[in-house]
Amino acid sequence: MFAKKALTLTALLSVALAKPTPSSSDNSTSSSNGTTTSVKPKVILDNDWSPAGFLPYAQALSAGWDVIGVTSSTANTWARQTAYHALATLERGNLSCIPVFKGSDYPLLNTPKLFQAWEEVHGMLAWEGAFAPVNSSTENPDPTSGNPDRLVRSAFTAGFPNTTVQDISAAEFLVQSVRKYPGQVSIYAAGALTNIALAIRIDANFAANARELIIMGGYLDTNLLQTTGSVLLADLQSDINLMIDPEAAKIALTADWRNVTVTGNVANQVLIGPEFFGAMANQTSNAYTEILATYPTQFPLWDETAAALMVEPSLATNVTEFYIDVDTSYASPTYGNIHAYQEALKPAAQDLKKIRYVVEVDEEGVKENVRRAVLEPVSCADF
Repeated sequence: MFAKKALTLTALLSVALAKPTPSSSDNSTSSSNGTTTSVKPKVILDNDWSPAGFLPYAQALSAGWDVIGVTSSTANTWARQTAYHALATLERGNLSCIPVFKGSDYPLLNTPKLFQAWEEVHGMLAWEGAFAPVNSSTENPDPTSGNPDRLVRSAFTAGFPNTTVQDISAAEFLVQSVRKYPGQVSIYAAGALTNIALAIRIDANFAANARELIIMGGYLDTNLLQTTGSVLLADLQSDINLMIDPEAAKIALTADWRNVTVTGNVANQVLIGPEFFGAMANQTSNAYTEILATYPTQFPLWDETAAALMVEPSLATNVTEFYIDVDTSYASPTYGNIHAYQEALKPAAQDLKKIRYVVEVDEEGVKENVRRAVLEPVSCADF
């Protein structure tokens, strides 16, 4: 909803022309008689859901994917509030058949008090998410700091849900799903990586048995862009998804995934104005266009870019690969930021993993991906 993401790398990275991964919609199985049966790609979407944050699951459904569950994380606000935002938007879109699982309230180590103490030493983040100090008079509008169990009903502009979350935790659901469908489940993470890290610690084979990990976050070399211009511009360059739980980010990004795609800086590439959602509302009226009528258009298509790259890998027009680490030193001014290495220079004392870092995308292709999801919505009646 607010700050999480940043501008393209341009000359800062050595870029290779994109090598698209096999299309995620090309899943198939062969029977004993030699015929091939198409299988829907499966995905679990983990996010700090907002009142207008439904687009990633709408995009997956529009592309013919099987959304087997939605999980909530603490990042922009607490995991309970984000879970109920997911419930509310699913209900509005007649998608309550998709279960919602609440994620961990707190990061692995970080707390609002620790985060605010770090800021006292190393400087403020323009967007602090769930760890912003409590302001009970404004709540701006989702709850921050304080009690992670409280819900602020005034924030539910899509309506307050009549449904509720499932009985098991997000991490348990992640583990159970990957065990049930080994090699088939994509994990999309556009909030903090706490639930993903917990799943990895519950089951050492979790990452290896998943199909892939796609994350929104992981900015590189954006510090200079935080020093000039407006606070909003600095906001766009801050990596709250990783910084709110650096330890979880390190666990997640160094696990034994088959494939990891990181959409950091590139997520600020796809900019929209008020006319983008307005044109769709003029074209048709449905639950999604009604919600988007009040969407804050000063922000890029962050999570939506990551979702588009998941369902249409060919939208990545420039991709590079390198080894990745996350700074987990609380005393460091880059706590929660990533560091990249080429093969010859990566640290020998750590088992870092090579990831795909998307540098440029087909902007019009991403926008078209979003348009299809909004204008031709899928509901439970279509399953």
